[in-house]
Amino acid sequence: MARSDFLDRIRVVLTALVILHHAAIMFGAPGGWYLTIPTDNLAEKLPFAVFVSVNQAFFMGFFFLLAGYFSAISYERKGPARFARDRLLRLGIPLLVYGFVLGPLTVAIAGVHEGEPLLEHWAALATRLYFNIGPLWFALALLIFSAAYLLWRYLRNRASLGSWSPSHHTLLLAALATGACAFLLRLVMPTGQEIWGLQIGYFASYTVLFAGGCAMAGSRWLEHIGPQQARRWRLVAWLVGPLLFVYGIVVNLVLGQPFETSGGWTLPALAYAFWEPFVAWGIILGMLARFRRTGDPSPRWQPWARQAYAAYILHPPLLTAIGLAAATLPLPNMLKFVLSGAIGVAASFLVARLALRLPGAKSIL
Repeated sequence: MARSDFLDRIRVVLTALVILHHAAIMFGAPGGWYLTIPTDNLAEKLPFAVFVSVNQAFFMGFFFLLAGYFSAISYERKGPARFARDRLLRLGIPLLVYGFVLGPLTVAIAGVHEGEPLLEHWAALATRLYFNIGPLWFALALLIFSAAYLLWRYLRNRASLGSWSPSHHTLLLAALATGACAFLLRLVMPTGQEIWGLQIGYFASYTVLFAGGCAMAGSRWLEHIGPQQARRWRLVAWLVGPLLFVYGIVVNLVLGQPFETSGGWTLPALAYAFWEPFVAWGIILGMLARFRRTGDPSPRWQPWARQAYAAYILHPPLLTAIGLAAATLPLPNMLKFVLSGAIGVAASFLVARLALRLPGAKSIL
């Protein structure tokens, strides 16, 4: 099965969005990052909140959809033993290297902002085998999902690839079911709480999208989405997207009540749980339709696509160091975000290109 070039272009854009997402959190958006330079300017806080909220609704879920799609195709091509070895190699090794080397390095870089000496701090963390999973929670989650897929194929006696092609009604039911599961899941594990670095509160959509990608691999539906179906869901995203923020402004600024969406028996938590999949489905289908192209792979995009996974792994220490330097500039946080984000994306892909030249790196990254 040929790999579609436009899906690789989407991976590049999603990787850049991850870096920009973390840059936004670093300079005032809600969320957690190694280094945070908060802002009290409402004119900055609101755009930051909108940017990271919309990102969170779809971008990691889109990664899981693509991962499920290509995992099923990979299993079909390689068989269970080689597929398992490949997953352990490509996910397990980066997870360990990041956890024991790059994660502690990023913590040490962020500590410079508080006056900690960089090398001594990093050495102290490394000496006590400090493990920091950071954004490589994604690799851990994919290891778990890949093991589940292997088990499922084993129980199904190595059944052939799924050939599911969802209709409008199926997508609607999936969005409603995902929203309901997210709301119930967050009663137990609100967003922001972690187990092994995994924010379980977001895993309703991650699980549905990974499973959907596996189920659609046989039909290659991601590569043949009809324009009418994409337009309909893109319209849904445009209509539903602003509603959560309007609701939040009314509750928080007009009524003076906290707009808590992380979990619990509250209307904001319920609204957020159902808002996410409808926005996600619309953006994902819209991007798939928009990026689809015919003809030969683009020579301009191919090197970036090859570097995307390595850029994702390497960006935390680079972005944190860039943010640390930008924090000293006499600029508003919004401009620091734009500057750090742009440099962070370019630096991450550049260092990724260099990393891929290391012996054995191409077989892992």
